[in-house]
Amino acid sequence: MAEKTQITIVGTGCIGTSIGLALRQTQQPFYIVGHDKELSHANAARRLQAVDKTDWNLINACEQADVVILAIPLSGVEETMRALAPHLKQGCVVADTASLKQQVVRWAQALLPKTVSFVGGDPVVVSDGSGPDAADADLFRGNLYCITPASEVHPDAVSLISDLVTLLGGQPYYLDAAEHDGLIAAMEHLPQALGLALASSTMHAATWREMRKLAGGGFERISGLIGEDPDALSSLLLANQDNLVRWLDAYADSLSAVRDLVARGEHEPLAQFIDRAVVARKQWLQDRRERFSEIKAPEVERTSLVRQLFIGGRRTRS
Repeated sequence: MAEKTQITIVGTGCIGTSIGLALRQTQQPFYIVGHDKELSHANAARRLQAVDKTDWNLINACEQADVVILAIPLSGVEETMRALAPHLKQGCVVADTASLKQQVVRWAQALLPKTVSFVGGDPVVVSDGSGPDAADADLFRGNLYCITPASEVHPDAVSLISDLVTLLGGQPYYLDAAEHDGLIAAMEHLPQALGLALASSTMHAATWREMRKLAGGGFERISGLIGEDPDALSSLLLANQDNLVRWLDAYADSLSAVRDLVARGEHEPLAQFIDRAVVARKQWLQDRRERFSEIKAPEVERTSLVRQLFIGGRRTRS
């Protein structure tokens, strides 16, 4: 095949660069272009050979792409879609990796032309760091990758992104955008809010100057959930406001129960409370090791993505 499939990755942080590295391992005829407003990130992705080239100009990077992956924070998705909309070629499939889906789907429906398909995505992965230097070609291997298509999206576009996820080594997991956002509020946004509360309550305390000397790995991991971009975290938490408030209320009830058990000073009731949590966590870890066996991953030929793009014809949103 003379012509290669162009996949443009907008955002070459940990997720975007990991996508590039994983795709390069597949030996498929892909031409991978990277774009990032942070020049050092783009250069790192090129150095790591996650992309074939980088382009500082967003439009130039995307206008010939068959697939555009927006691997950027939620706060930048709307602006990026608006900028790209007039320049995407007919049949292009746009995907994202943001951790909220309802708002992104609404933006796609409002901003992208009907000659372009959008399929929302959210990889459920754990990284030891951030930025392109934390990227790993195996980041998605064996992990769930949420796919949240809107009802009007052409099935071929959904199938294409599913194939792409499978090429990455991920396990496609289909769910409604609203359901996704309700679940992710507890699993991702609640921990970030707790990290914020921990950092605020301790680092602003009068005794912080002495406490900080004793802060260990646990404190570092939990407080680190707030990241380094206040605007991005604020936008993310507010975008899932109703779901997050509900889970914060549930957590407050649980925290109050722990507080009461500790205040009473009775060992056995507290130990029983802890035991229930330990047993539940062990079960979750076992389920995760078994890759949640109740979820059936589709069998996908590794060449079907390319076949869809060049034999199956261009897709449009119905």
